Amino acid sequence: MKILLIEDNARVAQFVLKGLREGGHVADHAATGRDGLFMASSERYDAIILDRMLPGGVDGLTIVSALRAAGDRTPVMILSALSDVDERIRGLKAGGDDYLTKPFAFGELAARLDALARRAQAVSAQTALAVGDLRMDLLKREVTRAGAAIELQPREFKLLEYLMRHSGQVVTRTMLLENVWDYHFDPQTNVIDVHISNLRRKIDAPPNKPLLKTIRNAGYMLNADG
Repeated sequence: MKILLIEDNARVAQFVLKGLREGGHVADHAATGRDGLFMASSERYDAIILDRMLPGGVDGLTIVSALRAAGDRTPVMILSALSDVDERIRGLKAGGDDYLTKPFAFGELAARLDALARRAQAVSAQTALAVGDLRMDLLKREVTRAGAAIELQPREFKLLEYLMRHSGQVVTRTMLLENVWDYHFDPQTNVIDVHISNLRRKIDAPPNKPLLKTIRNAGYMLNADG
């Protein structure tokens, strides 16, 4: 894989770059947020490893938010010494695909990178999704309902994509936490409820027939049938 590491700590950067290159990857390095954002925006990478705290006025959350706003879906792993649940939520809500706290073992970082790459390859194999008159173009990052465009935030897009890939099935909170937010525990927040509510308001706006249903004590289902 071709990987971009955005990390200002020279020791950490050297450690990660050495491991990546010994693993057969091509690895580029940026030591500031501004350089990292420029490189991420001007070249194509298979994955980005991004430090949360960066000098120069452009931090990690700014970078990942800018990439997602531009429609860039490159998998991003955030590295951070900030291990609080709220900080992890902020990183994932900004558009990060994974969050690894410092200090870390390189073996875990490499395994997580492989998992991100497999997930990205599986997603790229399909270019469009449809449930009833709801359409999603995975290449153009566009969503329409009965031909009308629907504007979604990056996390809403990811949530809808997961629901569409599992249309007709009950999707639990645990499934959403693990596959949309990359959490393997329940942070005990209402983040899912808020995003489901916002998504329902956008895709099921009258006069459209409701597609997104809440299954009491079970989860959610996106279904074109009654």
